[in-house]
Amino acid sequence: MKTNFKFGEVIRFNETVKYNSSKVEFLPVFETSHGGVSLVALKAGQKLDTHTAPFEVMVNVCEGEIEFTMLDQSKRMKAGEFLLMGANVPHSVVANIDSKLMLVKIKDTPHNENI
Repeated sequence: MKTNFKFGEVIRFNETVKYNSSKVEFLPVFETSHGGVSLVALKAGQKLDTHTAPFEVMVNVCEGEIEFTMLDQSKRMKAGEFLLMGANVPHSVVANIDSKLMLVKIKDTPHNENI
């Protein structure tokens, strides 16, 4: 597993990933070959254009409010809300106000992968 954080150390989420007025900020918490967790900070109006990810994803809104669009359906999400999304689903994000997200990514693997 790859991480820059120490196990057992309490980390303050809101102080860890900072807003950047020129780009969306991504901060990996940890990564493995089967997925990982990332923190994302978007200033109001910033967006992630339509893309896909090879993972099942849990999108957690920790601060702010976003418009999350997947399969051409837009959902307004506020702090304290999350949604699940399957792998390879086209999606996009727009921050309505300054927002911070936690993304949990899991790659589903066949049971015989290690055989």
